[in-house]
Amino acid sequence: MHSLYLVSVWLHLMAAVIWIGGTIFLALVLIPAIRRPAFSSVALELILSTVLRFRTVGWICFAIFIVTGAANLFFRGLTWSDLFNPSFWRGSFGAILAVKLAIVTVILAVSAVHDFVIGPRATDAWQQNPNSQTTARLRQQAVQIARLNLLLALIAVALGTMLVRGAP
Repeated sequence: MHSLYLVSVWLHLMAAVIWIGGTIFLALVLIPAIRRPAFSSVALELILSTVLRFRTVGWICFAIFIVTGAANLFFRGLTWSDLFNPSFWRGSFGAILAVKLAIVTVILAVSAVHDFVIGPRATDAWQQNPNSQTTARLRQQAVQIARLNLLLALIAVALGTMLVRGAP
């Protein structure tokens, strides 16, 4: 059982590394690069290809988070009866877990809005008229949503650390 727990933790961490690392790459490398005039002729194609691929990778990571997160709680001794016991949620571990689960829920919702609503609208607007105010506004919204998700993800990592190492 210990080996399965280690594999589950490793998969959970790898999914976090891939998703957060990819998000940081997009924010700090790709987006600034495509804004350079030298890349304007390929910017749309490059961003579209990259974000569509990363969207698939990201949602696979989310599925891994959910499965391994539940498994990790099980391996740490948490039972269904604990989850339905109000005193569990009043304890330090339960309170931190509740905040982490709430943040993960927000990340999933915000990601869905970004990936399936704002992102496609921004891409469509960019394809139709790259210099319009609508395009600029939608692209800015997509960037802001991605930044919010990155911040929430970093908070979730901190909370996960507190779950396994204890609150400060």
